Order: sequence, then structure tokens, then C-alpha cells
Amino acid sequence: MAEPRGLAPQPQAPQPQALVPQPQALVDVLDRLLDTGVVLDGQLVISVAGVDLVHVGLRALLASVETAARLAQVRPETRP
Repeated sequence: MAEPRGLAPQPQAPQPQALVPQPQALVDVLDRLLDTGVVLDGQLVISVAGVDLVHVGLRALLASVETAARLAQVRPETRP
């Protein structure tokens, strides 16, 4: 089928490119983690026949000194 006279072909829209994460240096990743802070929280219970023998709890904060001080001011620790 021939194109009608006087009409130019329509340009094609650019195809979207896939978002590819850019590689980051380990130093940049550590800097971001220390700046924002990371909390690790976990529990391990070893039991035999339904009786708990060992209970281990872990809660750790990995942050820079400045971030830890800022977080301590925002949410002071309360102990019962």
C-alpha cells in the first residue's frame, strides 16, 4: 500500500531505556549506611521437646557517632 502524497512518515518515539543501577564504591555505601544508621534485631531460641533451653537476643545499632547522638536525642531510651 502506497503512502498518500504530501504526508511525511511519522518519527518513531524513542524507546524507554531500562533502569540500570550504577555501580557504587564500597566507601560510598558505607558512608550512606553510617550516615543513616542500620539496626540489626534478631532472636534465636533452641528448644527440645517444646522446652526452651537457650534464648539469645540481639539488637545492635551500626551508625556513626554523630548519627547515634542525633538518634539518642530524638528517641531517648526508656528502661522499665
